[in-house]
Amino acid sequence: MGLFSEKLTLDLPDSDIVYYPNFFSAEQADDYFSTLKRNVPWQQDEITLFGKTYPQPRLTALYGNNGKSYSYSNITMHPLEFTDELQQIKSAVENEASVKFTSCLLNLYRSGKDSNGWHSDDEKELGQNPIIASVSFGAERFFHLRNKTNKEQKHKILLEHGSLLLMQGETQHFWQHQIAKTAKNIGERINLTFRIIK
Repeated sequence: MGLFSEKLTLDLPDSDIVYYPNFFSAEQADDYFSTLKRNVPWQQDEITLFGKTYPQPRLTALYGNNGKSYSYSNITMHPLEFTDELQQIKSAVENEASVKFTSCLLNLYRSGKDSNGWHSDDEKELGQNPIIASVSFGAERFFHLRNKTNKEQKHKILLEHGSLLLMQGETQHFWQHQIAKTAKNIGERINLTFRIIK
C-alpha cells in the first residue's frame, strides 16, 4: 500500500500537493468501499448559506481518537471511534505522510448531484498549516482547485478509485477546492479526509 504507487506533485505556486493515483489496489479499494458504505452511520446535516438552510448535498460522518468535535459551515460534528477498516486506512496514509492523524471526516457522494462547494480547510482547530490527506473510493470525480487571489489560476485533477491526495504546507492559505456537481450519470463515491484536530 503506497509502497509502489506512482507519485505526482502538482506544480502550483504557494502549495504542497501530492497525488498518488493507485495508493490502494483495486481489490482493496473495492473492499473498503463496500464495507464503509454498509457500516458507516451516514447522516445528512442542514447547512446554512446566506441565511437560507438546505440539506447538505452529500452524506457525512466523523471519526476520531481524541474526542474533539469538528465545526464547519455552522455544523458541529462529534466523532465516533475509529473502526478496524478506518484504522487500517489511517495507518497506511500515516506511513506515507509521516504524521499521526486524530480525525477523519467521511463524505458519501450519492450521485453527480452531490457536491462540495468552494472552500479551504482552514478552520482554526486544524492549526496554522494543516495537513489534509484525502482518500477516494468509488466513482471518479474531478477535484477543482483555484487560487484565492487570482481566480483565473485554476487546476483540476481526477480523483481515482483507491487514490490518495495530500495537501500540506501553506496550501490552505492560498487555495480553495471543490467537488462540483455534474450532469453525468455517475455512481457513488466515498471520500475520507484525515486531519489533525488540535
